[in-house]
Amino acid sequence: MQMRFDGRLGFPGGFVMPASETLEEGLCRELAEELGSAVGVAEEDHHSSHAHETQKLVTHFYTKRLSLEELRAVERGALSAKDHGLEVMGLVRVPLFTLRDGVGGLPAFLSNNFIADARGQLVDALRSLELVREDWLASALQKSPH
Repeated sequence: MQMRFDGRLGFPGGFVMPASETLEEGLCRELAEELGSAVGVAEEDHHSSHAHETQKLVTHFYTKRLSLEELRAVERGALSAKDHGLEVMGLVRVPLFTLRDGVGGLPAFLSNNFIADARGQLVDALRSLELVREDWLASALQKSPH
């Protein structure tokens, strides 16, 4: 995830120009601007969509598995990204653990301020990609005031 200019956590993204690019082309462009590297995203990486009636907007969420080496390359590239220090203050790794106190780690992380649907998208991705056990996720959600 990334820390945005407004102090909220979110995912890289932006607006797509449907007359000149596909969703995936627009997302790849935005990823290059915000992450400083071309993370290839394809149609099969599409995870979910959400219509926002009041804003007349549809958001699309993509997920992509990266190796640790690929993740580290993205993190290094983000420091020299076009939008680093402007739209994006930095990348943040989501803690996939809970500390012994039962609050630190993922429960505390989920208590942060997220932009729009980012918290729900994160939880859905953790669940569907099976990145954490369902009982751990349920416990983390219960312990995070939100």
